Amino acid sequence: MRRDKFFDEVRIYVKGGRGGDGCISFRREKNIPRGGPDGGDGGDGGSVIVKAKEGVSTLIYFHYKKHFVAKNGGNGEGKNKKGRRGGDVILEVPPGTLVKDDRGRVIKDLKKEGEYVIVARGGKGGKGNAQFKTSTHQAPRIAEKGEKGEERWINLELKLIADVGIIGLPNAGKSTLLSRISSAHPRIASYPFTTLRPHLGIVKVNETGSFIVADLPGLIEEASKGKGLGHRFLRHVERSKVLLHLVDVGENFIGDPFKRFQIIERELEQFNPALLKKSQIVVGNKLDLPGAREKLKELEKKIGNRYPLIGISCKTGEGIKRLIFALSQMIKEEKNKGQD
Repeated sequence: MRRDKFFDEVRIYVKGGRGGDGCISFRREKNIPRGGPDGGDGGDGGSVIVKAKEGVSTLIYFHYKKHFVAKNGGNGEGKNKKGRRGGDVILEVPPGTLVKDDRGRVIKDLKKEGEYVIVARGGKGGKGNAQFKTSTHQAPRIAEKGEKGEERWINLELKLIADVGIIGLPNAGKSTLLSRISSAHPRIASYPFTTLRPHLGIVKVNETGSFIVADLPGLIEEASKGKGLGHRFLRHVERSKVLLHLVDVGENFIGDPFKRFQIIERELEQFNPALLKKSQIVVGNKLDLPGAREKLKELEKKIGNRYPLIGISCKTGEGIKRLIFALSQMIKEEKNKGQD
């Protein structure tokens, strides 16, 4: 298996434990010739729980293990002893994981650390014969069997949660930018689709402020239809508060930067029109190359007032501080909107 493979969608089988059986028992004690029923209840079966856990970054564990069954409840015993409860199985997933049933319906959106959902409940334990004693039925010889636990297939789908999502065509410089503004070290090369999985980095603004940036794999024309890396990674864009659209304006880049910009816009719209309503900043990269500044000005004219635009050079560091400040301000504005 390739080390850079990113598991962000898996299908697993979950089953709750069976409840324990109730017990049929009667008291047999010295000097008590007619002991009453004392059969205890069975214990409940354990449940399968999916829980968001910080520090877990992918769903790779579930690629190797796909069946999860909780423990059965213990059977009841005499002297009104209740059976033990079956142990739960807790499946830890990254925050940002969608839990869906086998029909694709969302069961729970686990956005934050500690959020959880029971995906397969354990069966209830059966009642012992002590529960069936009445004034007219002093010595019942009946008890209940434990119930079966729930069982089903579910889907886990990871959507990364980041303050800023970097989007753009292959080789626009997304990985290089992430390595420039954060301590992340994504693989960087001069061929398309260097990034085969999203990478997260923490950008420090000042002594007390920081934000999270996601370098999302390069998209191509008709990515929303599954071409290239397809819409598999477009889902991660949905969770970003701010989009950073990186455009190569260097002279070695064939074609009009604005047309390349439009390709990504079109793919976002076709995947989910709401993405174009997100707060977005356009960043022209590779200002260190001859002719880049002229192309940046042309791009600025064509974009107009739709989005703010900043020119940078990941190679020389030009414009990087200005970009970080602009992003921090945009993130603050988005957070303030959420509080209104």
